[in-house]
Amino acid sequence: MVDLSVIILTHNESRHIGRCIQSLLQVTDKIFIVDSFSTDDTVAIAESFGATVVQNPWVSYAFQFNFGIRNNPFKTEWLMRMDADEYITAELAHELNTSLRSFQEDISGLYIKRRVIFMEKWIRRGGYYPIWLLRVWRSGLGICEELWMDEHIKLSSGTTAQLQHDIVDHNLNNLTWWTQKHNNYAIREVIDLLNIKYNFDSKETVKPSFWGSQEQRTRFLKIKYASMPLFTRPFIYFIFRYFFKLGFLDGTKGLMWHVLQGFWYRFLVDAKIYEVYHRAGRDKEAIISHFRTEYGKDLRNPNQSVRI
Repeated sequence: MVDLSVIILTHNESRHIGRCIQSLLQVTDKIFIVDSFSTDDTVAIAESFGATVVQNPWVSYAFQFNFGIRNNPFKTEWLMRMDADEYITAELAHELNTSLRSFQEDISGLYIKRRVIFMEKWIRRGGYYPIWLLRVWRSGLGICEELWMDEHIKLSSGTTAQLQHDIVDHNLNNLTWWTQKHNNYAIREVIDLLNIKYNFDSKETVKPSFWGSQEQRTRFLKIKYASMPLFTRPFIYFIFRYFFKLGFLDGTKGLMWHVLQGFWYRFLVDAKIYEVYHRAGRDKEAIISHFRTEYGKDLRNPNQSVRI
């Protein structure tokens, strides 16, 4: 095993957490769970696999994850970020075991490819593979960005390298759960897109750059996306993903994924933005007041103890 500890956030993840931990035990037994008071068997399952579990009230993803970093009981050289519905492949486990000790000291973060499985189908096309995410970093050199959406790990120093094998994102919940989750995500996405225009908070984020890292490119493209007209951009986005990026080759399940994630979700976001403008107008202070009244959210502060 390598000198690595893994931080996982959980809330009612009994379907996934055992699978996730089992895959990680190929690499390390230092697994730290920050649970936001699950009401199912998540904690019992995690502890049965030897994980250390603490419970902390949910505020936001970044707040919870940074709590995990600060309170991680394992003083390891490397940290890793995992979601409960993910697992690592045997190939990635072997790669971590053989290569993690050999990186030079100036390498402070490692990018890993994420493979998305939807209804037992690997979504290979439409721009969804490979998606490179910074998931492993040296202790003391990484924190989670405080953003409304698309939170990434930020490094304070050093350079990065890429691993060759995959983390698998394979959620086992049904389609109703998926659509409800993305309906909730849509509010956060609305705030993030409006924040690009109105600059509600001044927190530093990754520097947008098309030629930069995955998160820099994502931020660059989101800023460009935010400047496009409402209700036009979901069509353009879907057409680009499904036809130009060959999403149609993913078959029937791929069609469902690309329509739901690449069109329905983004059209829903635009509809919610339209509703904000309809109810509050386009004045910055009026929009801030609307979200405070409607959702209990202060748009100047992503870290608040209110779940959407």
